[in-house]
Amino acid sequence: MTVADPDPVDDVVATIARSAAEIRQGLVGRRGKADEENPSGETQAEADVWADELLANRLSSIDGVGEYASEERSEIIDTGDERVYVAVDPLDGSSNLKSNNTMGTVFGIYDEPLPAPGSALVASGWVLYGPITTMAYARDGSVTKYELTSGERTVVEEDVTLPDDPLVYGFGGRVPHWHDDFREYVREIESNPDHKLRYGGAMIGDVNQVLTYGGIFAYPALKDDLRGKLRLQFEGNPIAYLIEAAGGRSSDGSQSILEVEPTDLHDRVPLHVGNTELIDRLEDAL
Repeated sequence: MTVADPDPVDDVVATIARSAAEIRQGLVGRRGKADEENPSGETQAEADVWADELLANRLSSIDGVGEYASEERSEIIDTGDERVYVAVDPLDGSSNLKSNNTMGTVFGIYDEPLPAPGSALVASGWVLYGPITTMAYARDGSVTKYELTSGERTVVEEDVTLPDDPLVYGFGGRVPHWHDDFREYVREIESNPDHKLRYGGAMIGDVNQVLTYGGIFAYPALKDDLRGKLRLQFEGNPIAYLIEAAGGRSSDGSQSILEVEPTDLHDRVPLHVGNTELIDRLEDAL
């Protein structure tokens, strides 16, 4: 009998799930700043560096993982294997450590060497370190939610889709830095009494609210930087892939995030994700 080769995608997801409890516990005592900057020029937290090292060691050692890349390091770890390529934001929202608010881990698994377009994703997801540690995971056009305890995944919901009636919204960046057309769009969203503001300073927490309740999250192009703030490989593509698998839409302002062609590992991209009708209206406004 021939034994099938292990699926490196499953191994990557299982490893991230098993590591979540350790990452969460490892935040204790690592709330200070490191004496370093990441490749985007942001001051790193001690926890950023620690979580990156932990995931780099574990994910790059999986058979079938050809590359490990992180927004916390400038260079890709190349293992010489050529099956899947993993991009990770080890600790999204680490600025929330000081105030002890929500954070997460974001990952994308590609079938092309990095940097790669979102169309090369075969799976993506995020871990949310909230009151409960949870994972949202997309593969083959379907999204599953899990609770994570002691390294084990328990299915909470399968075939997750965004609710039809959008409820929440959150927009990143400072209002004076927004372009006028985007500001007008925000005013329109805010004027709807059925919409509720949800913005917590950790992108993945805000996006998870959109997945749960329906709505829109955006970190738009800014007056002083048309690329916005979020990284395409580590945040934009994985989030867009999952939201689109859940029946929503993503956009850089004119097209799906998954259609954006990268030129550099640390490329940034304006990100807008949520219910289709809201993203359609946003593209019309822009």
